[in-house]
Amino acid sequence: MRTIADDIAAHAARHPDRIALDTPEGAVTYARLAARVEELTRLLRAGGARPETVCAVAVEHGLDAVAAMAAVLRCGAAFLTLDIGQPRDRLAAFVTSAGARLLVTTSAHAHALDLGVPAVLLDRPAPTDAQPPPPVDPHALAYVSHTSGSTGEPSAVLVEHGALDAYLRDTAHAFGLGPDTVALQTAPLGYDASIRDTFAPLLAGARLVIVERARVLRPDAFARTVRDHRVTALLSVTPSFLAHLAGRPGLADPLAGVTLVASSGESLRPFLAAGGRTLAPGRLVNQYGPTECTMTTTRHDVPATPDPGGDVVGRPRAGTVVRVLDAHLAPVPDGTVGEVYIGGAGVARGYGGRPARTAECFLPDPYGPPGARLYRTGDLGRWERDGLHYAGRTDRQLKIRGHRVDPAEIEGALLALPGVTGAVIAPHTDDRGRLYLLAHLTGDLAATTDATLRAQLARSLPPHLMPRRFQRHTSLPTTRAGKTDRRTLVTGGTP
Repeated sequence: MRTIADDIAAHAARHPDRIALDTPEGAVTYARLAARVEELTRLLRAGGARPETVCAVAVEHGLDAVAAMAAVLRCGAAFLTLDIGQPRDRLAAFVTSAGARLLVTTSAHAHALDLGVPAVLLDRPAPTDAQPPPPVDPHALAYVSHTSGSTGEPSAVLVEHGALDAYLRDTAHAFGLGPDTVALQTAPLGYDASIRDTFAPLLAGARLVIVERARVLRPDAFARTVRDHRVTALLSVTPSFLAHLAGRPGLADPLAGVTLVASSGESLRPFLAAGGRTLAPGRLVNQYGPTECTMTTTRHDVPATPDPGGDVVGRPRAGTVVRVLDAHLAPVPDGTVGEVYIGGAGVARGYGGRPARTAECFLPDPYGPPGARLYRTGDLGRWERDGLHYAGRTDRQLKIRGHRVDPAEIEGALLALPGVTGAVIAPHTDDRGRLYLLAHLTGDLAATTDATLRAQLARSLPPHLMPRRFQRHTSLPTTRAGKTDRRTLVTGGTP
């Protein structure tokens, strides 16, 4: 089957001098990008990249990161992108759970990371006589992405080549991406949204703008980046960031020239209810879909005057199916809330190394053809005339700044700290409608400051899992059955 590497090579053959990447190191043409992909394909083949080989890519985002991911796909292998700014122990856990057998990096990073797998060094020369890879099997593994799970530990989600390729081509078509598109990379490496950010524009022959992470996170620098690079498309912004932009009254027209804003990762409803639609006067698309279903399952074009009372996530993309079912897997009537199940082209292979959890979450589709499967999302929803409406969760999982968060993962990290004997993570909402995490703790913590707790947690948790506040208790409230009364802690307010 065809891969993104083939499309890059085709663009390079037709328009070799067209700019593919704007990076901090300078502009990269399609000809140069295609040549680097070919070079790294030979390097990876010589290093042992084959179908079902998981290659952990650990470099700063730029030419080599893009070329390395494309080369891995060209080899018919699978990539695991790592955000090298995250704690080393967390990256090592990702490498282990993904079953990575190669580390694709540079000499400097290989020494600093030392993740326990053989390294293919991008700053070493590639062989010139390597055999070209065979055609790619659509059922072979394409990438691994981690997501929070009910066990409190991130799970490795396994997505195949056919699912990824179908998704990228559908995305480029649905968003009307083309040679005139200038897309800004907003999602960091290590998250599946970064795959959409990177490859959907390049598939369409567009220009991808990659800047230092700090310039994407700060509203003033973000607005200057959009203006200076003449960005026209944002494919992976979160509602929280859009609200952050809208909350800066001194920032005049931060999305000037942007004709497409695709939001994902959390509910868009609070942003729309606050009148945020005027921030994006062009096309605003609300995307919905779990990591286990190749990033996006439904899309909704938000009208110029949206109804702030509904949380509309739209209709399924081509090749996918969404079913809203009751506890007995029977379809519920339109307008009735049920659990959302997803089937079709985007459904992942399952969870790496977790057959029991895979069997629990990936089920036979009783309404589909033989062999069809459904992913049980844990989301609640209902069908209305304008599509699927999101209605919450069946479990404790949350969305914080676009990241799926299981409180159990943070509670486990807290309980491993000195002096902590009890820990409950509860979601709270600030006066601007933004969700944040509050840690309720027991133990001998009188001499332990919040700064110390944050520093200790930072050794194992990334920033989006860090509680904003810590509240100390003599004991945690319990239910009549003796279990921790989480409802009281959630509704009891902020100290």
